[in-house]
Amino acid sequence: MNAVDEVFALLFVADAPATARALGEALNYTEGQVEQAIEVLEKRLKKGGPLQLVRLAGGYQLATKPEHAAAIAAFLKPQRQRLSRSLMEVLAIIAYKQPLTMAEIDVIRGVQSDYSVRALLERRLIQEVGRKQTPGRPLLYGTSQQFLHQFNLDSLSQLPPLDAGGLASMGGEIEIAEGEPLALDARSEDS
Repeated sequence: MNAVDEVFALLFVADAPATARALGEALNYTEGQVEQAIEVLEKRLKKGGPLQLVRLAGGYQLATKPEHAAAIAAFLKPQRQRLSRSLMEVLAIIAYKQPLTMAEIDVIRGVQSDYSVRALLERRLIQEVGRKQTPGRPLLYGTSQQFLHQFNLDSLSQLPPLDAGGLASMGGEIEIAEGEPLALDARSEDS
């Protein structure tokens, strides 16, 4: 078996994006050897077949090509989750200003955000990233790997730049399918 096939096999069974380092450790290869294997695999998959190699959340993952999305959705019938305007607003604030405390989120929004933060934690889009070094040591929140995966981002540097409206323009009620990547600009027309 060659390195390309071994990397392909690991990516096939991985349930989350895998880094070159993790793949190399599992296969006893250097990161350079894994990167070369990934390049060859990517070229092979581009030539044909239903799969593609994507760089996502700091790692690599196999995914179906976009032209198969309708057939896959019809087969899997994914459950829809709603991200309301308030959830999207809190998520955008955390994504662009992280790490920050609940009180800082409340100040930016002008309303209490406990429910929204709890809901985003339950959906694993945000996580506790530490404690602020101030009296009371309040929790700090930041986005999670699931956030990157859900919004099809490799890193936070790929977030779209804020426009003149700032975070207020990031709201809107949207629907996302469980485990389905979503573009950040998927806003409703009435927002």
